[in-house]
Amino acid sequence: MGNILKCFTGEDDHGDDDYYRPSSGARYGLQAGSDHGHGPSPYVDVDQPAAASRPHHDVVSLLQDLLYFESTSMVPEALRQHVTSSKKAQVKWYRNILEAYKNMRPQPKTPEEAAQLITTALSRIQRADLLVHHRCIGDGDGFSAYVDTADPRESANVALEVHEMVIDYQKVHHRTQARTHRDYQKARALLRSLDEAGYKIINISGEDILAKKYRIRMRGIDAPELEMTYGKESKDALVKLIGGKRVTIHVYGLDQFGRYVGDIYCDNVFVQERMLKSGHAWHFKTYDKRPEFAQWEREARAAHRGLWASDNPEKPWDWRREQRSSNIQVY
Repeated sequence: MGNILKCFTGEDDHGDDDYYRPSSGARYGLQAGSDHGHGPSPYVDVDQPAAASRPHHDVVSLLQDLLYFESTSMVPEALRQHVTSSKKAQVKWYRNILEAYKNMRPQPKTPEEAAQLITTALSRIQRADLLVHHRCIGDGDGFSAYVDTADPRESANVALEVHEMVIDYQKVHHRTQARTHRDYQKARALLRSLDEAGYKIINISGEDILAKKYRIRMRGIDAPELEMTYGKESKDALVKLIGGKRVTIHVYGLDQFGRYVGDIYCDNVFVQERMLKSGHAWHFKTYDKRPEFAQWEREARAAHRGLWASDNPEKPWDWRREQRSSNIQVY
């Protein structure tokens, strides 16, 4: 991934973004056609074209990474040192970029062309537009969103057993409504099974809609849990920002609880920035090193906004650790 980001700028140092920070140099010591006592690179043809038509060396490094991934199904080792996104997310990045590279004609030779390739590939997995209902906002840093499975992007992914559960539920539900055979227990069991599979039946304007559930964790902030002091105020602030509205999420990966971690935008507002500046959340420094996040938190502290009205507010990660030590499940 270091070689991927180098293609955007041609530089090695790209700041402090812990989720998507490149390595300090190319993963491979050999460039195309070079020889430092170890022979030519195993990833390129030794019969090189004329210099004017050769790809830029950063592009060659990118292609080496892609070829390495294609042959091993492993992301470059150096990537692990610089990102906190899950290995599954990293593999997905490379798979999409490799596919885009194979389909690109002509293939990239300059950093600018490679940057366009990467932007096109990552845009497939990094951005989603979702409608957020008020009741689906759990606290100040997370929410759930539902997407109608009639959407072509979702319909092809619905498993056969999910369709069968929906049909069974509709039969039971209709019989219950007609009072010909009441079986509330079976109906509830089918709804639980659908929920476990990540789906929900939602009634909109009298019509039942099968929707896919997406759980979202806002990247780089940590808000007080609902049971904590200021937890309700933090949730209410997020409801005011995004409740009943359509948000755009730029996804960076999945966390250990299966939630999509990303940056959230709504009405041209960067939601994490607003939550930090208003004192409704902490900067989650363990997982995010962006300096602007730290600055926004410092501004809220200095102004005693939100949770910083207290001299020593309890940290949510400390609270969760205490709960887990008491065998209470928290996320």
